[in-house]
Amino acid sequence: MQNINFKDLYNNNKEIRNTHINIGSGEEFSIKNLAMLIKNIVGYKGEFMFNKAKPDGTFKKLIDNSKIRSLGWKHKVTLSEGIKRIYSWYIA
Repeated sequence: MQNINFKDLYNNNKEIRNTHINIGSGEEFSIKNLAMLIKNIVGYKGEFMFNKAKPDGTFKKLIDNSKIRSLGWKHKVTLSEGIKRIYSWYIA
């Protein structure tokens, strides 16, 4: 896993205090595709049921990672690989 020293980031850029920082590749994924990706990685055999009567307004999510990119960070792992790694860590 990639390590980030947030104390060093803070010391170099005071404007990151009292805010959230999204970490991600910047790729857009549909909720269904993300669920299917996780299903395949963890070996879930069940089915998903989406309640279309209660949408949250968006079918795709894109995490804005511009704050962390402005600090010089760049992703090195795909979403799929990241999920595989964290799942392997979790079950170990």
